[in-house]
Amino acid sequence: MPPLLLLEIDVSLPLTDPVVKFLLILVIILFTPLILNKFRIPHLLGLIIAGAVVGPYGLHLMERDSGIILSGTAGLLYIMFLAGLEIDLAEFRKNSRKSAVFGLYTFLIPLTLGIVTGLYVLGYPTLTSILLASMFASHTLIAYPMVSRMGVAKNRAVNITVGGTVITDVLALLVLAVIVGMTRGEVNAAFWLRLGVSVPAFGAFVLLGFPVVGRWFFKRFDDSVSQYVFVLAMVFLGAVLAQLAGVEGIIGAFLAGLALNRLIPLTSPLMNRIEFVGNAIFIPFFLIGVGMLIDFRAFITDLDTIRVAVVMTVVATVAKFTAAWLTQRTFGFSVDERRLIFGLSNAQAAATLAAVLVGYNTIVGTTPTGLPLRLLDENVLNGTILMILVTCTTASLVAQRGARNVARREEAEAPSAELPRRERILIPVSNQDTTDELINLGVTVRGDRRGSQLYALSVVDHDTEDASGEMRARKLLQRAAVTAAATDNVLLELLRYDLSVVNGITSVVKEHRITDLIMGVHVSKGITDTFLGHLTEGILTRCNITTLLYKPVQPFATLRRHRIVLPHHAEMEPGFPAWLAKVWNIGKNSGARMVFHGPPEALEACRERQRTAPIDAVFSEFNDWDDFLILAREFQPNDNLILIMSRPGQPSFQRGMRKIPAHLNRYFQPYSFIIIYPMQEGVEDSPAVAFRDPSLTAPLRQINQLGESIAELLKR
Repeated sequence: MPPLLLLEIDVSLPLTDPVVKFLLILVIILFTPLILNKFRIPHLLGLIIAGAVVGPYGLHLMERDSGIILSGTAGLLYIMFLAGLEIDLAEFRKNSRKSAVFGLYTFLIPLTLGIVTGLYVLGYPTLTSILLASMFASHTLIAYPMVSRMGVAKNRAVNITVGGTVITDVLALLVLAVIVGMTRGEVNAAFWLRLGVSVPAFGAFVLLGFPVVGRWFFKRFDDSVSQYVFVLAMVFLGAVLAQLAGVEGIIGAFLAGLALNRLIPLTSPLMNRIEFVGNAIFIPFFLIGVGMLIDFRAFITDLDTIRVAVVMTVVATVAKFTAAWLTQRTFGFSVDERRLIFGLSNAQAAATLAAVLVGYNTIVGTTPTGLPLRLLDENVLNGTILMILVTCTTASLVAQRGARNVARREEAEAPSAELPRRERILIPVSNQDTTDELINLGVTVRGDRRGSQLYALSVVDHDTEDASGEMRARKLLQRAAVTAAATDNVLLELLRYDLSVVNGITSVVKEHRITDLIMGVHVSKGITDTFLGHLTEGILTRCNITTLLYKPVQPFATLRRHRIVLPHHAEMEPGFPAWLAKVWNIGKNSGARMVFHGPPEALEACRERQRTAPIDAVFSEFNDWDDFLILAREFQPNDNLILIMSRPGQPSFQRGMRKIPAHLNRYFQPYSFIIIYPMQEGVEDSPAVAFRDPSLTAPLRQINQLGESIAELLKR
């Protein structure tokens, strides 16, 4: 009897069984890229073609029903949200003028050519020609996920194109709203007042309100599922607010991405989940849904449709290429950067579909035969589908070529001497409350993941016979590995038995040639003179690596600003480039503002880095460590303190550094902080020479004297 249950599955065409339909879509998503990769065809183009094949105008395996439309809408919003989320805000501000220029180029040129073409080539009325031209002016970042995967999402050409996309799409959608309002007789003073008030109010609410709500949520809820669902809800809330304001939801999704940009670092587990789900499910559904709109039969039965489609495709492509070429000539970009701009801006899909469907459904009268007279007729509707297919194909191929060449050039131009040896970051874990944040910091400060390795270490007392200690250590290591894996990073687990934690750490540092050490400070406990003393006498005297002490009062992603305090002669330390690279990675990967306080010479060295690798950074002169407390008055909630310390006897050591533990406990208790000890040369070989502070080296001298006495006894 059980086999008869198979007969209950409806396999008639078009498919109606939801399980079979979903299986077919998953098969398309899985195998289409694998097949087309052999022919070097971008997989997103393959998904559009696959949608056309299985859609109602192809083999008719399935309908473009509400489920496909819902998932496709989510995918479209996802593309715009990711564009706002991954944009480099420092580069965006730096290139805001260029984005505005490109946005006007890519709006005005297609609009002008489109109006002329509609009036004098296609013979359409004025309102129809203007609406048709606005379709040419808008574009969709179809190629953005591919460009992002190729590692050039932060390139200036990409940033300029993303910024210009917002400008041209907003203007195009406003033209759509005005034209439709005019055909319905709704354009009056109240219409302009509503449009002029609602759109700015909506933008201000999203950009100012969403970060406040997001920071509040991420501080209180660390569950990965809850965080992802919250982000998804914010995307759709932004889209709904945009529609209420009178513009399309894609604008709200993009602004939601901009608003949450600083709260979701590129290296965070949450970002990895957002990209994974979008690229695996939502975005492919959107591309397949676009393909289902393609009706090949219309181009066989109606020559007018072919003529309109060819004219629309040629005008849209020429106009977008002209805008990209003018942008290249205006700002002196390379040919590959022009390819990136053209590839990202040539694809017509989202706003174009919205405009053509609204125009097609807008009735402006009746024909002599009694049929409805539409603002945009069937020829434009079918021509738009062909234009979408051709422009998406062209955009994918051109963007792929440009992104590949740009990625190769950036890799070749990357400074090879930034890290003198392969980066190996060691993170000792001993407390489950700080383990996740320590791993997140390690992922954030690391350089190129292809040339670096993360280690987690748990030290177990060698003399203990309690098995619970080993079990607890293994659980901490497993948790650290899971946290790293959530960010697509591999973490090596090290379990060590030793007489002391200091011995265990220093031995692992030497055995694995560790370059950086990240240690945690418990949130509920202060940092004492004894702690720093033991640290100096133990680890810092035996290891010359860059050492970071981190106290995570709040999640790292919720920090708005990092305030870095530099001592005199910080630039003279041999470890200056190494720790500066770590701090720079914090700014680059988190998007938070970096405020550098220090003497002019040290700040100038930091400014030099800013010229070659700009981040959101400001510089403030600060000369007196004895007046360190003046900085406490300027601290605000969600600030993080980064102190650049020094070992006694080194060029940047200041007497005021001895008071740091007391200052941190008394005045900076509510704030997160990171204490950085720069890498030194020769510390391992001659610690007694490198550290001359009597208050800290007295125990070390006693140990040395004891060792000499033992050696003398052995000689006798």
